[in-house]
Amino acid sequence: MDLGNAIRLCRSRKQLTLAALSDRTGLSESYLSLLERGARDPTLSSIESISRGLEVPVSLLVFLGSDAAETSSLPVEVREKLSTAIVQLLQTTNADPQRALV
Repeated sequence: MDLGNAIRLCRSRKQLTLAALSDRTGLSESYLSLLERGARDPTLSSIESISRGLEVPVSLLVFLGSDAAETSSLPVEVREKLSTAIVQLLQTTNADPQRALV
């Protein structure tokens, strides 16, 4: 599992800096940077804070951080479609929050 990569992906898709995410989560920029680089493993409370700060459900963050072995029970096409849909949702909610609700 690579939650750091998922955090970085979501943060960049929402056009947030580390400083902005730090403000939203109460976690330090240096800690967030360590998480994104995979140099630290986040605690559950940190994951929850980051999820709220990114406005992304924990389950989607975990799915994006999952590797192929962890989702091997899903067909490859389904994993790819889910990943693509999540990334599109992140872009849509950033650009037009009302559109994401449709």
